Amino acid sequence: MSELPNSLEDAIAQSRVAVQAALADGCTRLQVEFLFPELKFMPVAEQFLPLFTEYDSRLKIFFADAGAAALARRNWADTPFQILDIGTGRAASLQTKIQPEDEIFLFIAPTSVEVPQVEKLCQEIGARPVVFLNPRLEDSGVVGIGYTARKIRDRFISTIESAYYLRPVDDQSALRRCYPGQWEVWLETNGEYQRIAELPTKPSGDELDLILIKGQPQTTDATPQRKPSVFKSLQRFLKALSS
Repeated sequence: MSELPNSLEDAIAQSRVAVQAALADGCTRLQVEFLFPELKFMPVAEQFLPLFTEYDSRLKIFFADAGAAALARRNWADTPFQILDIGTGRAASLQTKIQPEDEIFLFIAPTSVEVPQVEKLCQEIGARPVVFLNPRLEDSGVVGIGYTARKIRDRFISTIESAYYLRPVDDQSALRRCYPGQWEVWLETNGEYQRIAELPTKPSGDELDLILIKGQPQTTDATPQRKPSVFKSLQRFLKALSS
């Protein structure tokens, strides 16, 4: 997909296609990230769920806490899949949450606090596919920035492939990745969105700043798009979801 979405709804639709492509390629640990402030994960998750229709009861969904899981069970009462919380109990209790008949797993908005439990659950899941929707698995204030944090990243977090990523850098620029494409930097100039860079890996903050400062196409096929500000449209959509 060569275009930026013009609403959060479009972004979610793009993410579903990207996850399908990654699953078809044999990827088993995927994440989807919509990095907008004050984004409520429940409405986003509801729009994301059609991706899993074919799995029926073979899909298992995990929320970070029991309260969110209970709310989802109430709101999605007619759905066939099982909804659980990640839990903070002993390893034995975590093991009971994964059954042989489960085929695919969706973790909704897990945070760095739940990383130990999430890693143990993924060990029980094994080679079956797992999708993380808007995870926040890295937080230096929780997991630290030293040896332990590096071990967690090397052992677990680094095994997760980014299937879809969308983050506004400011009102006129964005970073996006849509599997199997590269990481793209977009910039609005005179009402046009232009892809000004493509990179094989996610750029650091400094790399992103340099690209935006230069503001010049870094690829031979920079694609202009005449449309209203995508992020203004997204903010309107976010307000509608929140109301």
